Amino acid sequence: MEDITNSFGTYFYPSTALVFYQSEGGYNDTYVEYFDMDRNGTPINAHPLTAGEAKKLATALNIDEENLNQLRSDGILPNNVLSFDAKSATIIWYTKAQFRELLIAEGLGIKSGTAHVPPMVWKADRESLHVYALTTNRKPTLNTPLHYAPFFNVYENGTVCMGTVDIKASETGSIKELMTLWESYFFNSYFSHLMADHNPVNGNCVLLWESLIGSESIFPNEFLIKNNKKLKDIIYESAKN
Repeated sequence: MEDITNSFGTYFYPSTALVFYQSEGGYNDTYVEYFDMDRNGTPINAHPLTAGEAKKLATALNIDEENLNQLRSDGILPNNVLSFDAKSATIIWYTKAQFRELLIAEGLGIKSGTAHVPPMVWKADRESLHVYALTTNRKPTLNTPLHYAPFFNVYENGTVCMGTVDIKASETGSIKELMTLWESYFFNSYFSHLMADHNPVNGNCVLLWESLIGSESIFPNEFLIKNNKKLKDIIYESAKN
């Protein structure tokens, strides 16, 4: 028979041991004794814990709070994830064309309702959201051109104005949950106005959504405008930050 135990992973051998002694009297006096371990795991060479050994212990037990706040995957990553950076908590993903409920502020003169929205690319961290549009449901590649997201409340650079929405994205480290939160925030906030005179569509944005909401019409790609960016541009932007 072949011995394959070395393939099971790294084995950790005991190297040191600490014994804490505490007074039973009214004083909270504590004494720490440090032991080396021999090859059989037996404590030897007992001596008081030195300052140098205490420093090594503190280093080993130190937990970086930033690491605790990093993104994590709850199992297999969703197929629509394009890129993510755990440390900065930045995720880039895409969604296919779909019918979504849109909430429209009264001032636009459009009724809220269900409308077909184009495929989208989303870029988010725990504090901000950027959105872009695609012309096809195919998974984008690095060279796929991006278009302006054809929605109100979106700046020319793709940043979404969330208004008074209470963002609680900082409370999760889950990639999947963070994506779900941002999509929910985006579609459950009221679309109210164009941002800084930026018209995100080739035509009248109000008339476009007035014709789509409440109908079975598919979003017309001829209304999308290229924004001179490709997917790789926003991925590399994230890598630099």
